Amino acid sequence: MKLIPIGYGGMVSAERILAVVGPDSAPVKRMIQEARDRGMLIDATYGRKTKSVLVMDTDHVILSAAQPETIAQRGQEDGEQT
Repeated sequence: MKLIPIGYGGMVSAERILAVVGPDSAPVKRMIQEARDRGMLIDATYGRKTKSVLVMDTDHVILSAAQPETIAQRGQEDGEQT
């Protein structure tokens, strides 16, 4: 299992990520609220501004303070090391 750092010590399984998107569009904001209502939201920002939203294949939605590009780059780097 490959873990990708999402900022401030948080890690997620690379195989479980479906999408990494920005948090500013209305559909993404709706998705965050729906996940919160279902109890499937994980806030990994540690009180900082949300810069990316990770959609997982487990139906979880994870908020991160790292930029989507940074998370994508870390995922590609981890893939190259193995």
